[in-house]
Amino acid sequence: MADTNTADLQHTIDALIRAFGEHDTTAYFSSFSPDATFVFYTHPVPLPSRDAYRDLWTEWESAGFRVLACRSSEQNVAFPAPDVAVLTHRVGTTVRDSTGTVELDERETILFRRREGSGWIAVHEHLSPQSNTA
Repeated sequence: MADTNTADLQHTIDALIRAFGEHDTTAYFSSFSPDATFVFYTHPVPLPSRDAYRDLWTEWESAGFRVLACRSSEQNVAFPAPDVAVLTHRVGTTVRDSTGTVELDERETILFRRREGSGWIAVHEHLSPQSNTA
């Protein structure tokens, strides 16, 4: 993969994480393709689209949910096929919900697709709890 594509992808990753951490829903959701899919261990079924995730997010917000901060570490990016990239990382997130402030420690995988002439876009996200076993 050319350095320009790698730099473009890292910019996309950084912007997505920043938007999430700042609870910038417009920028965050625009980081995902409309046909993106989502699997969250906190939700009983996969979400088949960005709109389905946005609807769930709106429900969370109506119950007091807000992202206060997000920290990404242990980032690894792989390129399993042309125009495809996979980010795995550890995510430390501070959120506010109906119970108060909560610190989350999770693992996340985000699959990106390179769009000709318009950079990278996320097409799948999978979130798992961080295992504390050695």
